Amino acid sequence: MKKVTFNEIPKLARNESLFTNTVYAQSILEHEDSDNFNFAIVNFPASTRTKFHIHSGDQILIITDGFGKVCNEKEELDVKRGDMILIKAGENHWHGANGEFSMSHITITISGSKTTQTED
Repeated sequence: MKKVTFNEIPKLARNESLFTNTVYAQSILEHEDSDNFNFAIVNFPASTRTKFHIHSGDQILIITDGFGKVCNEKEELDVKRGDMILIKAGENHWHGANGEFSMSHITITISGSKTTQTED
């Protein structure tokens, strides 16, 4: 059993090629914590998003704060606190904050799922 308090997990800046700018992530569950899941909170400043990418396993996003978008090649969803999105394995998509507001979400993926960026 493991208890985690979100406020006690450090927010680490991540400025990888997957993101259009710096995001701040709190990693809650990693490979060493669970054989089944990865679980993190990602905070996107206004106008910051991921680039198009796919995951080898399904991804669940739970919007915890702010306003943003989750988009695939055919659909663009406006999202806000309380919205939950299922992204199927292999679905090319991006997600992040809209132009005026920040957005935070919980991301849950299957342990061992690989992320592949499909856009520069």
